[in-house]
Amino acid sequence: MHSFDAVYYNVHLATMDPSRSNPYGAIEHAALAVKDGVIVFCGERKDLPEFDSLVTPLIDGKGAWILPGLIDCHTHLVYAGSRSNEFEMRLNGATYQEIAAAGGGIKSTVAATRQASHEELFVLGKNRLNALLSQGVTSCEIKSGYGLDLASERKLLEVARLLGAHHPIAVSTTFLGAHALPPEFTGNSDGYMDLVVDSMLPTLHQEGLIDAVDVFCEGIGFSVEQSRRLFERARQLGLPVKAHAEQLSSLGGASLVAEFGGLSADHIEYLTEADVKAMAHAGTVAVLLPGAFYFLRETKLPPIELLRQYQVPMAISTDLNPGTSPLCNLPLMLNMACTLFKLTPEEALQGVTCHAAKALGLSDRGYLAVGQRADFGLYQIPRPAELCYQFGVSCLQELVIAGKSQNLRLI
Repeated sequence: MHSFDAVYYNVHLATMDPSRSNPYGAIEHAALAVKDGVIVFCGERKDLPEFDSLVTPLIDGKGAWILPGLIDCHTHLVYAGSRSNEFEMRLNGATYQEIAAAGGGIKSTVAATRQASHEELFVLGKNRLNALLSQGVTSCEIKSGYGLDLASERKLLEVARLLGAHHPIAVSTTFLGAHALPPEFTGNSDGYMDLVVDSMLPTLHQEGLIDAVDVFCEGIGFSVEQSRRLFERARQLGLPVKAHAEQLSSLGGASLVAEFGGLSADHIEYLTEADVKAMAHAGTVAVLLPGAFYFLRETKLPPIELLRQYQVPMAISTDLNPGTSPLCNLPLMLNMACTLFKLTPEEALQGVTCHAAKALGLSDRGYLAVGQRADFGLYQIPRPAELCYQFGVSCLQELVIAGKSQNLRLI
């Protein structure tokens, strides 16, 4: 007789398992069993093996759908300050140059973040993670990039690590020191990249603070050649790479990521067919960020049909940040991915589950199968597409992370 920690029955499973060919990898009239934080049964209820029902908690899902825990694979979640004043200035007619001259833009966030303490950043980050938790998010990436000097980048990554240790959501950390030029390096991007490559990256890696390395490869950011230097150093250190690429122009940043076997190329509105082919060959994920597209009123759509044609996995994320996507709502991104980018609901849900896990290099979550981490949510919905169709009214009945049911009211 089998021993389980919990059994969920009278449920339907949207497994999102890439190995299943049916829509959503669905299993209707199913059951799911958990032991030691891992899924140990996932299938039709009639196939559930015998177990001691007197000592095993039985959870009647009452016809709910179980989906994998949602994964927000691209966020800048730890920062201080607000740019709502700039938002208002812009809507009242101020130009980008006028806002920058008034101390706005990324300089504003960098200044506020440098001044904030570990404790202040932790509380801000925890509140944002709490919002994501209430939406069904169980794993999240947090980037640095609003410090832009060694001490401040260390502070951001330390806070991200603390959040991962003291919050139910699992946190992956990404070093984005090459996000923008700090004020002290104005006009000297090569000099700043020297600092990032030769000092900041190896030091913070040695301190155990980095899971992956990112760069803003763009005309207003860093060139392909500068990004290559960073990636070569990351490869020497055994760290995976990714990039903000092809958001505003076609520079070849996505192809560079693919050349290094990188995890993901993110934004990618200006992706070319050659970039898509390279990503397909490398297994690099395309991370779509509809929140930034919406907030910036962009009109250039990512090449969705090319990504489909070459079977490049598409992830979806919030890009939560104070400047271009101040949107802490992953379910909203599901709806935007469908309405703005014309993804199907199944593609969108893959984008926040199995493909988002791949974008973070995580193989133990993102879909429901035996041996996977027991991260999942129970939703009182008639079909999985409901999660893409409506937002603002939560249908989340229960959220489980590593086999433990969460209190969704307050962490």
